[in-house]
Amino acid sequence: MSIEDDVRAPAHVLVVGASASGLTTVETLRRKGYEGRITVLGDEPHPPYDRPPLSKQVLSGAWEPERAALRTQDLLSALDAEFVLGDPAVALDPATRSVRTRSGRELPADAVVIATGVRARRLPGSQDLAGVHVLRTLDDALALRTELLAGARLVVVGEGVLGSEIAATARTLGLDVTLAGPLSAPMALQVGPLVSGALAELHTERGVRLRLGNAVVGLTDRDGRVTGVRLAGDEVLPADAVVVAIGATPATEWLADSGLELDNGVVCDSRCRAGEGIYAVGDVARWHHESLGRLVRLENRTNATEQAMAVAGQILGDDRPYTPVPYFWTDQYDAKLQVHGFLPTDAEVDVVEGDLTARRFVARYRVDGRVTGVLGWNMPKQARLRRQEIVDGLDTPAPTH
Repeated sequence: MSIEDDVRAPAHVLVVGASASGLTTVETLRRKGYEGRITVLGDEPHPPYDRPPLSKQVLSGAWEPERAALRTQDLLSALDAEFVLGDPAVALDPATRSVRTRSGRELPADAVVIATGVRARRLPGSQDLAGVHVLRTLDDALALRTELLAGARLVVVGEGVLGSEIAATARTLGLDVTLAGPLSAPMALQVGPLVSGALAELHTERGVRLRLGNAVVGLTDRDGRVTGVRLAGDEVLPADAVVVAIGATPATEWLADSGLELDNGVVCDSRCRAGEGIYAVGDVARWHHESLGRLVRLENRTNATEQAMAVAGQILGDDRPYTPVPYFWTDQYDAKLQVHGFLPTDAEVDVVEGDLTARRFVARYRVDGRVTGVLGWNMPKQARLRRQEIVDGLDTPAPTH
C-alpha cells in the first residue's frame, strides 16, 4: 500500500528536537514518500549534528566543529522541511497537538514526534563556578576544549561511558587527568566487572589516575573558580578544570502540564505512541519492549536512528512493535568496544573468542542460561556475528523459579 492511498497520513508532522532522532524521522518520512508539511523545532541554534564525536574527535581537535554536522545544508534543504532553530518548546496541548515555544510561537500539527533528548546532570552548586563543565552539546564541547588547552589538571567526575571517553581524550592531549566516581572501575555499570577491570588497567597504563569507589560530595573553589573535587572522607582532588559526567535526565520539563505519562522519559506503548497522534523517539522515549515485557529507555546513537525510522513508519500506517537489540560503541585510546544487547552486572560472563589479556576478544553475557548480550573489544565483526544469539535468547521463554 502506498501512502497516497492511506487516508491516515497526517497533513502536518511536527518534530520537536533537531538532533539525530528528529532528523532521521524527517528523512524516513520523505524516503517513504510522505509529501505533507514537516516542521522541525530545535532548542539549539545549530543545524542537526552528531553527538558521539563531541567527546572524541571534536574535543581532541581532530575534527573542526562543522564536521560533526549530520547533513549538508543542501541535503537539509532537499527535505522540504521548515527548521525552526534556537526556539525551545515550552508546552504541548495534546488535544490539539499544538506546541508553544519560548518565543511565543504556536505550532499546531496532526502528528507530533517528541525528540527532545536528555539534559546533562550537574552537581548541586556547580552551575555558577568557572571551570566546571558538562558535555552534551556542541557548544559544551567547544567550551571544554578551550579549557583543556589552557589547563593542566582535569578531574572527570563520573566513571560511565562519557566520563571514560573524556578522560581518554584529555589524557591523549597531555593533561594530568583524574577519574573519580562511586563505582569500582570505568564503565562498571555498563559492562560489568570483567571488562571494566580491563578498562581500569588500560586507563592506568595511559596515565589516568583512578580515584574510584568513593563518592564525590562537592567542589572546592576560590574567587568563583573551581579548585578541586571533594570526596567522601574529605580528600580533595586538585583541579584546574572539572567535567561532570554523572548521567542525564530526559528533557521532559516542557511536558509537565501536557497530561502525558512522564516517568524517566515519555512513557509510550510498544509502537512508541505517547498519546493520540503523539510519539516519542530517541533518548527521551521510554517504551514497552514486547520481547522483554517491560519499559525500556536507551541512550545511544543507534537507537536514536532505529526508533525514528520505526516511528516514521507508524505515522504512515505501519503497525508493528519496536523490539530492537540495543547496540552502542565507545572508543578509548586504541580500544574500540562494541556492545550488542543488554549486559546486566550480575550476568555470567565468559570470553568466547580472542584473548582478554591481548585486549582483543568477544565476551558473552548470560542470565539464566540465555544470552542477553555480547561485547567485542577490537573484534567488531566477530561480536556482530554473535548478535543472533541475543535474538534467539529474546525468543526463548524465561525460566520459572
